[in-house]
Amino acid sequence: MASEQNPEPHKRRVRYKGKNPRRFEDKYKELNPERYTDTVAHVLAAGKTPAGQHVPIMLDEIMQALSVVPGERAVDCTLGYGGHAAELLKAVQPGGCLLAVDQDPIELPKTQARLRSAGFPAESLHCERTNFVALRAVLGKIGWHEGADAILADLGVSSMQIDNPARGFSFKHQGPLDMRMNPNKGISASAWIEQLNEPGFTALLRENADEPNAARLATALAGQIFETTAALAHAIEQALPKSFDEDRIKLSQRRVFQALRIAVNDEFKVLDGWLRGLPDCLRGGGRVAVLTFHSGEDRRVKKAFQAGLIDGHYSAISESVIRASFSEQRDNPRSSSAKLRWAVRAPSAASL
Repeated sequence: MASEQNPEPHKRRVRYKGKNPRRFEDKYKELNPERYTDTVAHVLAAGKTPAGQHVPIMLDEIMQALSVVPGERAVDCTLGYGGHAAELLKAVQPGGCLLAVDQDPIELPKTQARLRSAGFPAESLHCERTNFVALRAVLGKIGWHEGADAILADLGVSSMQIDNPARGFSFKHQGPLDMRMNPNKGISASAWIEQLNEPGFTALLRENADEPNAARLATALAGQIFETTAALAHAIEQALPKSFDEDRIKLSQRRVFQALRIAVNDEFKVLDGWLRGLPDCLRGGGRVAVLTFHSGEDRRVKKAFQAGLIDGHYSAISESVIRASFSEQRDNPRSSSAKLRWAVRAPSAASL
């Protein structure tokens, strides 16, 4: 703490070129939404997501599927920015509780603080920093041995992670090629590429992203060292046919980044494990909603729910996939690839 004789010097805000800041870290108004509400509202009205924030997708449809009532136990398996969680927390009042789970050590404390500041009873919110594949263990840890009444899993990557160059999820801005949801665990995307051979990289691009140029890209990228997102994006562009226009190049770049993110975070294995244990995490009559953004994710959820219906674990499942409305896709383009499915636990649900 600075003394009265030697006060701390005033720090000027870093200047940026142009009328509006372009770099994530320079968007000081969007990163301070409580202070600059007008700026945030303007960004949202333009169909964009403010820096450092995340607009919850299909909020109304999810709340309708989960049908949460006061006094119930609800779970948000992928807390993120807390848009869905805030509504769930409100819906269980009075007397209910929300268990919020997230493995991100950077974003979880921020979101927890925002939810706490909303003024709900302290005992109505419980946060756990872990991967949602461990949900059954967490439920036992907090004493919910019979399971929860409502469970949500939003499998999309939060905008705070995508837009922050330091996390390395996107090729739009230069940053370290990382992509780990938990930066303290596992190996980075850069290390993944370096250790992959051509057949392994080809299989990864086909399975995780349905990339038609998988073999060609694997030949150019496998075993190479790319320290930044920009370096990888440039290498992808150079490896593609010269006839490709900008849109086709960007599509392949998105696919490669997606495939790597799924591999780095072992997302399919985690989802499979969670789906196997899901029925035992729900009370009889409990509801679950899952929001997916990739055909591989949706396929796994669909098959698990269908198998659970046949086996008697679920009494009802969504007959078809639910998509975001045209108005939501217009206002929030990131909702365009989202798919929602739900299921209801059979009344004879067994305890954990």
